[in-house]
Amino acid sequence: MKLLFIGDVVGKPGRRAVRDLLPRIIHRHDIDLAVANVENAAGGFGVTRAVVEEIYESRVDVLTTGNHIWDKKEVMEFIDEYETLLRPANYPVGTPGKGSVLFPVRNGFRAAVLNLSGRVFMKPVDCPFRVAEIEIHALKQKTKVIIVDMHAEATSEKQALGWFLDGEVSAIIGTHTHVQTADETILPKGTAYITDVGMTGPFDSVIGVEKETVIERFLTCRPNKFEVARGDVRLQGVVIDIDPETGRARTVERLSLKWGE
Repeated sequence: MKLLFIGDVVGKPGRRAVRDLLPRIIHRHDIDLAVANVENAAGGFGVTRAVVEEIYESRVDVLTTGNHIWDKKEVMEFIDEYETLLRPANYPVGTPGKGSVLFPVRNGFRAAVLNLSGRVFMKPVDCPFRVAEIEIHALKQKTKVIIVDMHAEATSEKQALGWFLDGEVSAIIGTHTHVQTADETILPKGTAYITDVGMTGPFDSVIGVEKETVIERFLTCRPNKFEVARGDVRLQGVVIDIDPETGRARTVERLSLKWGE
């Protein structure tokens, strides 16, 4: 079973890269399931219904998010309508939306995707480690293949979750910081891991935002309006080969493709 996980999609440039490059990636790597983190897909902050529909039309199967999921208030009106649009599972009980989903892939197999949020330097949500235990126990009754999006700021928190869940899930993929790390690996008990899968969007930027406005904010310590940059657009992600019978990852490969070439 081949999984593609696309790094945080930023604004219109990121969405265009997904639309144009994803069919080629699916064909080249024989992808069974395409997942993308989309919490920055609408102008760099949050999602709208139109953006969600656009990304589905680009052949992405499951959409994960993170702390920016609520930035566009309209998401509250539609998040429950999309089974495969996730928000972190460790948000408090009663929060709209869902944190995990089962998705059918080839030959009768199903894959589960679980979305979590970190707590270090982020909002104080429920413990991702304990929530993961509960969610994974339930998902294991239905599938051996479980993919975790760990949306977190701190490298240490992501690595700790990787070791905590090694052998319990097929892959733990870090998102949020938008800078692809070079530490992709298969942990000893068969779980694929990467601290950050990277960004799909403009790289002539500061993590997707126009450089000048970010520099100004650092220099002046005053708020200003962030705009999505436009230049040097790339799609980053990972392709993971998973044994559907055991749920163990066999290989993990980083991707970084330039849009327009």
